[in-house]
Amino acid sequence: MHALPPPQHNHGPPAAWNRRHWLQASGAALALGPAAALAQLRVEITGVGATQIPVALAPFRDEPAIGTALSAIIKANLERSGAFRIIGVPPGLDERSTPDLPAFRGQGADALVAGSLTRLADGRIDVRMRLWDAVRGTDLLGQSNVVLPADLRLAAHRISDQIHEKLTGERGVFATRIAYVLRTGRRFTLHITDPDGEGGQIALASPEPIISPAWSPDGKRLAYVSFETQKAVVWVQDVATGARRVLADFRGSNSAPAWSPDGRRLVVTLSRDGPAQLHLINAEGGGAPQRLTTSGAIDTEAVWSADGAFVYFVSDRGGGPQVYRVAVGASGGGAVERITFQGDYNISPAISPDGRQLAYVSRQGGAFRLMLQELPGGTPLALTDTRDDESPSFAPNGRLIVYATRQPGGDVLMTTTLDGKIKTRLLSSGADMREPAWGPFGR
Repeated sequence: MHALPPPQHNHGPPAAWNRRHWLQASGAALALGPAAALAQLRVEITGVGATQIPVALAPFRDEPAIGTALSAIIKANLERSGAFRIIGVPPGLDERSTPDLPAFRGQGADALVAGSLTRLADGRIDVRMRLWDAVRGTDLLGQSNVVLPADLRLAAHRISDQIHEKLTGERGVFATRIAYVLRTGRRFTLHITDPDGEGGQIALASPEPIISPAWSPDGKRLAYVSFETQKAVVWVQDVATGARRVLADFRGSNSAPAWSPDGRRLVVTLSRDGPAQLHLINAEGGGAPQRLTTSGAIDTEAVWSADGAFVYFVSDRGGGPQVYRVAVGASGGGAVERITFQGDYNISPAISPDGRQLAYVSRQGGAFRLMLQELPGGTPLALTDTRDDESPSFAPNGRLIVYATRQPGGDVLMTTTLDGKIKTRLLSSGADMREPAWGPFGR
């Protein structure tokens, strides 16, 4: 999956440092296949976290009548975060109940969640929930929201976020979105879904490769690379309306877009002047690209630091691909500093939202594994034992990483906690899932 031929600096850059992207950037032709249906996904959670909050969760009243198991969605969300252990509760409680909190505490629960679903005369659903502190014997949270039936999953995600924040003090990410590319036969589709892989929409379908989706900081736009014109071109698309425009279509290859934290600029990899180098481009278009790196090597796969002061990227300037960073100034790039030193092949950097951690993919023997490294200069930790990991992306609260990997049957998306102990697999049938990008807070 990742094996690279030697860099060919006079033939344009790969879109990224893996074999798939190299083949796509070199112009592999793909014929139009049958239209891809939206994948039906389910979540498989494995592993046990070291420290978890035990939460008793009751089925919401009238879930069967409404036809949506809201409590099951909440359960999967909380377990996937790695921060909670769910204790099942028999039906019978709702938000109006006066539960025996000492009894739940005796069963090992620190908190209790119950609620109800009620269909209103106009067809909308009244979603109610309550959260109790079983240790202190007090109410923590109660709410009622009226939603359309189509928004019940989103309501469950938002309830999960509120529970997460109330019990941990940190924002949950269940109501955020991820973007990823689905390949079915010879057809590519760019999907936007909930973090559990459900509730999706197709942003773009094409018989040609789509790679490198990247969210704008406000979550309203996606940048990506499309080969629909038989070359690598960077596009920007409005998520709500679907309106799209070309951002970079210069001579040679245009690839690997990355938004600045303020959303005003993007770094892209351009080969218009020779070897692939990083350039700054105005997010609204106009003006000439501003060169950020100058070397005889291939520089690509850029990602910004949280404060916008640095851009991390992959370069083979030292002989093999490693992660570097360059200071970003008003007149372009400054000094370049190497970041990864363990191993001879390190690619696909991702920076945590707080700027303290670097995730990347490293070749370990014959395997490509997801690594995590404290910045600056921490000891890398392998988070996986798989062999073909790709494209890590942090959740906006920095507590989970989504990535792609190859398993029997094809390419799948996984999430992992930062200690690697709890992993979630998003399963789909008959399709390869690639290039995940976790969107920001807000929706």
